[in-house]
Amino acid sequence: MKFLFNFSIFSFSVMLIGSSCKKQTIDQKYNCSAVPRKIQFSLYTEKDFSGNNENIVFTLSIRTSTSRVLWDSVLAPMKVKDIPGVANKLVIEKLVTVDDCSLLKVGFIYAIENVGISWFWDKSNAGEIFKKVEFNFQ
Repeated sequence: MKFLFNFSIFSFSVMLIGSSCKKQTIDQKYNCSAVPRKIQFSLYTEKDFSGNNENIVFTLSIRTSTSRVLWDSVLAPMKVKDIPGVANKLVIEKLVTVDDCSLLKVGFIYAIENVGISWFWDKSNAGEIFKKVEFNFQ
């Protein structure tokens, strides 16, 4: 009888400890969608383009790794000579909520009149909640 009592106490203790030691899993997808990611775009140049009167248009873009556009914004057209220097750089911040923690492509697409289109891409790694994208136009 004493053995049965001790065995039942031991069994109850093992079940209690076993159930309390289970790790709680965190739904990664839920956590990432709840936390917006901040992307800070900076545009400037360190070169002297004072003689360049060609028009240029910059587009800021945030895309998934499969190139699905999450957000983009076109800046007002300007002359290449009017791209600000480091001391006066354009800084734009965007909060973006994505449905997962995937890698994001972030950057600039720019078109120079009578020249063509080019781009500057960077990445925001999975789980990264703040990313600076600095584009020094050359």
